[in-house]
Amino acid sequence: MTRTLLAVLAGLALGTPVAAQRRAAQPPRPDPKLEAAKRDLVADLDGRAVFVQQMVDQVFSFGELGFQEFETSKYLVSLLRKEGFAVEENYAGMPTAWVATWGRGKPVIALGTDIDAIPQASQMPGVACRQPLVPGAPGHGEGHNAGMAVIVAAALATKRIMERDGLSGTIKLWPGVAEEQLATKAFFARAGLFADVDASFFTHVSNDFGAPWGAPDGYSALVSVLYSFQGVSAHGAGAPWRGRSALDAVELMNTGWNFRREHLRPEHRSHYVIRDGGDQPNVVPSTASVWYFFRELDHARTMGVWAIADSVAQGAALMTGAKLTGSRVLGSAWTPHFNKPIAEAMGANIQRVGMPAWSPDDVAFAKAIQKELKVPEQGLDTVVKGLMAPPREEQRRGGGSDDIGDASWVAPTVQLFFPSNVDGTPGHNWADAIAMATPIAHKGAVAGAKALGMTMLDVLLNPKLVADGWAYYRDVQTKDTKYAPFIRPEDRPAIELNQGILARYRDRMRPFYYDAAKHRSYLDQLGVKYPTVRAADGSCGVKATP
Repeated sequence: MTRTLLAVLAGLALGTPVAAQRRAAQPPRPDPKLEAAKRDLVADLDGRAVFVQQMVDQVFSFGELGFQEFETSKYLVSLLRKEGFAVEENYAGMPTAWVATWGRGKPVIALGTDIDAIPQASQMPGVACRQPLVPGAPGHGEGHNAGMAVIVAAALATKRIMERDGLSGTIKLWPGVAEEQLATKAFFARAGLFADVDASFFTHVSNDFGAPWGAPDGYSALVSVLYSFQGVSAHGAGAPWRGRSALDAVELMNTGWNFRREHLRPEHRSHYVIRDGGDQPNVVPSTASVWYFFRELDHARTMGVWAIADSVAQGAALMTGAKLTGSRVLGSAWTPHFNKPIAEAMGANIQRVGMPAWSPDDVAFAKAIQKELKVPEQGLDTVVKGLMAPPREEQRRGGGSDDIGDASWVAPTVQLFFPSNVDGTPGHNWADAIAMATPIAHKGAVAGAKALGMTMLDVLLNPKLVADGWAYYRDVQTKDTKYAPFIRPEDRPAIELNQGILARYRDRMRPFYYDAAKHRSYLDQLGVKYPTVRAADGSCGVKATP
């Protein structure tokens, strides 16, 4: 019996015409208008490669820590205003936060990316060994400098097509301020940044090229809490019995917590630093404070860990006679959940874009970094991840945190990982800055902009995608889990963070700011030959000079 006859008989048995079955099995035909717009967008972004490179290099050169991204925000706000965006500054009470808006009507598309740097991560780009620009200064040791080039280039290319074709829609751009402190996106959500958003896109640098959906592995929820104690000062030798040491309370809290954490779930994570330990040894400290990060897999479990820590702090105060004067939430992050239908569209566009064409110099440079770090010398990834499925719930183990999680729970959100760094770097480290103003970062940012821009066009020209995104958000993601932020009504952004560090280093960093009017690239400005790798005699690179 032939296959055709079998198909006919099966169709008759099911009461479904064979032609209808065949139509159902075929993928939908591409929308010619959408396909033409995507081709135009890709060509446009190829023409913006120098623009992307200059943005990546410029933000890299500023190297500003969280809440101190003044030069970065000034540069970005000026650029976006020149491109016709209306910009609201000092957003949600944060001097370096802003929201840039262009267009009118639905759908509303939000584009966000982080802009802050890492302490003590100053690094000469393009030099595959430790070579700080300014010793001790901050630098882009996570690669947050590349994301703005991705979203701005994608927004401008999409904006041009919207203007040409008269498309309805609104584009909103925003910066992830103080992401390393997990200190802002919950406040953005509270201020209503995402209230009218139909599709929220967030980008982050990676060595991979992909878009996860659901609850990815490697993420934990987090609350960041500063505990402060008040004691009584006294002469440390002459009359110590008259004092009550706030520092003793901090130390006892830390000791108590280190014993208590043995009896918490393995998925829990916690870490702390002492922010105030007194002024000098011969004065009993009347004030002291300790800053904790508490992490668990979800909001409820993290709240439980936080409650235990509160009890330990209260016990430390009782033991020392000091007073627990309060706790302040400095940052927080929900575990993210990314939208499946929109991530599927993003994944298809990533497959279409493909990995950048890495040059032999790019690969040699990546292998030199990996050799320096004593990890496998595998070079650069050449195959995209595309759509990234979540693990089963029982397989999740947690890890780091990102406050994009809060945004993901108030609007349908997708995260794009774009390939602008090298596999094997430790994260939050000077080594993660080495590639971030080199052709690796520039090519990866252009690729990321293409995938993002094409997905923006999917949202603009395919109303069903928006409807499907909202259906997933409503009927799957938030069906049983409702967003309740960690931040309390009295909590405000900790905008004083990192002021002292930037006050100490900014004047020494300023001579190294990139001048695109005089130099083709930041590597050219610094006199770096790409790639610079460690020589046989152990030498590596040249001393940084402005």
